[in-house]
Amino acid sequence: MRLDEYVDIERNERAERRRLAEEKSYGILDHLETFQDRFEEVVQGDSIYGGVSPSIFVGRSNYPRVSTGILSPVGVDDADEAATYETSAGWYDEGISIADVFRRRTSLLNTNKSATADVHDAWDGFVGTQREVAIADRPVTVEVGLDESPDLDFDVSGGDVGTPVGPRARAESAKLAENPHVPRQVKKTLEDDDWNAQGAMTYLYRRGFDVYDVNTILSAGALGRADQRKLVPTRWSITAVDDTVSKFLRGTIRDEQSVDEIEVYRNEFMGNAYWILLAPGTWEFELVEMKAPGSVWNPDLEEGVSLSSAREGYEGRTGYVEETAGAYYASRLGVLEHLSERGRQAKVLVLRHVSDEYWGPTGVWQVREGVRHAFEDEGARAETFAGAVRDVVEYLPVSLADLRRKSTMVAGLQTSLADFADTSSD
Repeated sequence: MRLDEYVDIERNERAERRRLAEEKSYGILDHLETFQDRFEEVVQGDSIYGGVSPSIFVGRSNYPRVSTGILSPVGVDDADEAATYETSAGWYDEGISIADVFRRRTSLLNTNKSATADVHDAWDGFVGTQREVAIADRPVTVEVGLDESPDLDFDVSGGDVGTPVGPRARAESAKLAENPHVPRQVKKTLEDDDWNAQGAMTYLYRRGFDVYDVNTILSAGALGRADQRKLVPTRWSITAVDDTVSKFLRGTIRDEQSVDEIEVYRNEFMGNAYWILLAPGTWEFELVEMKAPGSVWNPDLEEGVSLSSAREGYEGRTGYVEETAGAYYASRLGVLEHLSERGRQAKVLVLRHVSDEYWGPTGVWQVREGVRHAFEDEGARAETFAGAVRDVVEYLPVSLADLRRKSTMVAGLQTSLADFADTSSD
């Protein structure tokens, strides 16, 4: 399929998108306004709170002394329903919206306690219960004793829309009200006291655990050598798992043949458009982000499009990506899963256009899923990499010159055009 036949995009809809975004944000405010009533129905003073918990959260402030919590959807006592509140790949399949993400996250009560990150192999007390929640393969009922009557300070404002987190309550104790079911593969990683965290993460991923599951287990300090197990702040663990799994996948394609033609894929999700260009050659990866005025990370309508980028060559990266942060690792994972499944390697350029429809932060999971699902159709084919870039730029909010200034791969077209030559002429 030719590239010009592949895409049919309606453009110049910014005003309408902004109007719809405003309507959605007002809906979130309405949701927050009714939340406190529901909360008070299940929490009375400092009484025991019983809830079905699908997940946990570990903060990063003051590390290694952290706030570590058990997350439970308020007023939900069905395990299947509670599972839908945990971030997962299934959210994409649901077609979840930004407003849906905010509703679910602001409905999660975070009963938390201060703890040291060094947990080793302890499974008692509040942290022990939290770890049991994390390694279970389905939500479990937890009884939490509150330290005091919670003060939610739940005045609703626009700021709440920009910070999609639920209420917090200090916990005194926690215990399981049922025996959790722990997969045998997870038990195996726990029983091997000398298995390092990276090896355990890769093992679980290869056994069918998605990165979301592995991330939760790692965050709870349930992976790694027994004497080195630590609570890992949730934000850090997400990147750590994406990075570790990506390195494993990159190893699976190092000696594979490259793709033999220019391939272009596209997907759009939650106001983010992803263009993925694969070109013949050894592994190389670059992410370029274009954040439109009025989007969550570039709110000033007068500032123009904000550009950021990061890349790696055949040997990968040695340092953390600052400019594109977690989006880099999430998008790279999606690409490497596709290439590993095909048994091919490629030079890869990912272009992420964050439109003004993306009005609230939902997390890097939507980047991961947006890229993963871009490969569901056959994509388009182009004669040259340079030609593919020129055609794609027609649908981007920046010029080719702007892209060339920010992208190493696009800037290098003049000096390395032979690497991307049309293979049909051979």
